[in-house]
Amino acid sequence: MMIETEVGNFELLKNYRDAFDIVKFQERYVDVAFDRYTYIVGDIASDKLRLRGFSQDPKGTNGYKKIPDYINESCNHNCPFFVLKRVKPVETKV
Repeated sequence: MMIETEVGNFELLKNYRDAFDIVKFQERYVDVAFDRYTYIVGDIASDKLRLRGFSQDPKGTNGYKKIPDYINESCNHNCPFFVLKRVKPVETKV
């Protein structure tokens, strides 16, 4: 599912327990912190949305292959979460 936000376009890869809320996401998103990441994971703990970025490089310390580890080790058991993948806008030729 494609999501258009004020901070960019994303593909919603996973929306466990309907965690994704576009308003809360846009409120928590900080461009300086998250613009460099291809994947963004959001989880809800104590009614607060936490965001974490992951890179396209699978072998990096924040590579996207670490997403399952993050969800299992850093999120509350069975908490609502979502995974977004940044979609680069199509560049138009002049």
